[in-house]
Amino acid sequence: MLTKGDDFPLHQTPEPIAYAGTDRNFYDRYFFNGYAPDGSGFFAVAFGVYPHLNVADAHFTVIRDGVEHCLHASRELHMERMELRVGPIAIDVVEPLRRLTVRVDGNGISAEIHFTGRAFPIEEPRFTYRIGPRTYMDYTRMTQNGHYSGWIEVDGQRHTLHPGTIGTRDRSWGVRPVGEADAQPHGHGVVQSFFWQWTPINLPRRSVFFHLNADRDGSPWNTRAVIAPDGAGHADVFETPSARLSAPLVAGTRWPERGTLIIAAPEGPLTLEIEPLVRFQMRGLGYVTQKWNHGLYHGPLAVEREDIDLAAIDPMAPTMENLHVQIVSRVTTSAGEVGTGVFEQLIIGPYQPLGLKDYFDHG
Repeated sequence: MLTKGDDFPLHQTPEPIAYAGTDRNFYDRYFFNGYAPDGSGFFAVAFGVYPHLNVADAHFTVIRDGVEHCLHASRELHMERMELRVGPIAIDVVEPLRRLTVRVDGNGISAEIHFTGRAFPIEEPRFTYRIGPRTYMDYTRMTQNGHYSGWIEVDGQRHTLHPGTIGTRDRSWGVRPVGEADAQPHGHGVVQSFFWQWTPINLPRRSVFFHLNADRDGSPWNTRAVIAPDGAGHADVFETPSARLSAPLVAGTRWPERGTLIIAAPEGPLTLEIEPLVRFQMRGLGYVTQKWNHGLYHGPLAVEREDIDLAAIDPMAPTMENLHVQIVSRVTTSAGEVGTGVFEQLIIGPYQPLGLKDYFDHG
């Protein structure tokens, strides 16, 4: 089947663009978040296509007065991967690798948001993870900090973005668990666990990125830190696996209370102190949630609004949908810089370094 993508020099196989290998969990996703320098006005976007599931879905969310206002949308893909719209949510790639626009208009939530990158995107190490013999993840991601302009309106109240609004966007593609869960178990004695930390940080003249995937004993299986000056090209950044992040848990939760990140930088150790300001629940973008998990089939087109009272949720709900958070944070460095970033964390199952022995242990 030919689609719009076939008129561009994008092919990676002898087949039309519509076909994406043989793994039913193949996906291709956009992600954005943004916030004012003081952490206020947080918003986020997720947009994914799932060729083998014949699904595209999109999510937009903004925090106002302690409430996370979310818009979820899903449609049949019909194999057309160049159509970057799902119901009321659309993305326009204005200048690849530098400028993109997000537009939203539905169910009392509307927005027009423009992103401009601060430097060339970084390519993170390929994420390949297996549980026993089964491939759980195998994907590539690029990440880019940037500036935002535009506006967001919720129930008739329009706010222009703060002129200093900053944030992060990424693009990832490959294999992750999507759609309906695999009903067949991994095997006797296999206990699934997952530990993830991600800290894209905006400093006055440079960006810092750190991520960690670790096994339950704390051994990293994918980690790296990057320092990217404003305007840097793809070869002008510093990267190293020699970084560590310590972060105790908020009592009664699996959310980070604060963090200290130490990077072995060329000029000597760079220490970044991370102080939480605003909490965002990733379920508002379809992550680790029941109804709107990525890739689920909802029919030809479905759109739904959800409003989450952030003060009222149970952080250790049995569904585990509230474990995954991004914490907008103030960041102070040992070099005298003060900036703002996001501390994302997801811990599922046991994690020995934090004393978590089963799925429902907490800080």
